[in-house]
Amino acid sequence: MQPKPDDTASSDTKKAYSEAMSAAVANTIGAELRRRGCKEARPAEPGELGGSGAERRMAGGIGAKKVDVTWATEESGLLLGISIKTINFRDSRTRNFQKNLTNRRGDMLIEAVTLHRRFPYAVLAGLFFLDAGAEHDHVREGGATPRRRSTFLNAHQRLKLFTGRRDPYDRDEQFERFYLILVEANPNASSIRAFAVGEPETEIPINQLLDDLMALVAERNPDFYEFNDVSGGLLRARS
Repeated sequence: MQPKPDDTASSDTKKAYSEAMSAAVANTIGAELRRRGCKEARPAEPGELGGSGAERRMAGGIGAKKVDVTWATEESGLLLGISIKTINFRDSRTRNFQKNLTNRRGDMLIEAVTLHRRFPYAVLAGLFFLDAGAEHDHVREGGATPRRRSTFLNAHQRLKLFTGRRDPYDRDEQFERFYLILVEANPNASSIRAFAVGEPETEIPINQLLDDLMALVAERNPDFYEFNDVSGGLLRARS
């Protein structure tokens, strides 16, 4: 990916960067899901799946919806969907990352509702990427006493109602799993740190995050799949 633009860059430049970041994340996850046995997972590189490999436009309960990462089969329909959203730049006035948090949340919840109404057994995960600066954007210049929570902590508070969907007939707007991921985009020291929504003190390895999703898919589809806790992938269930 291109280096991250400065916060003072034009809105078009920042939008293009965010879209490119989301696409790169989606392609990486799609490839990892295929490695784990979800051979129909999208997106993929053109021609890899016999077509464009682009993200799917899924029929939903309240209209069709493009989904960033999907695994769907002819026999089961949608098994796994992953929604990706990002906030990469500080607001020019407040100097924090808070501005678009509510809008991004609304977009993700609409996606969960429309997919769960059509596919109640589908496992849906939300991945919300925040610039690493969102962890400390409550501290004013000069280290003055903060007047509010950081965007990172505020996001945990605002999203925790919408994670942990345990049963296929629980609330449609809940995700089975919801994660906040802090991104350090410095090209000389880039990193990502993942946290389950509601647990801001506990970092989760990305592999463990994907293991959890694979295990949950197997739990929801026991006649077809078993989770392999060695490879972190799925195996066809033994008859």
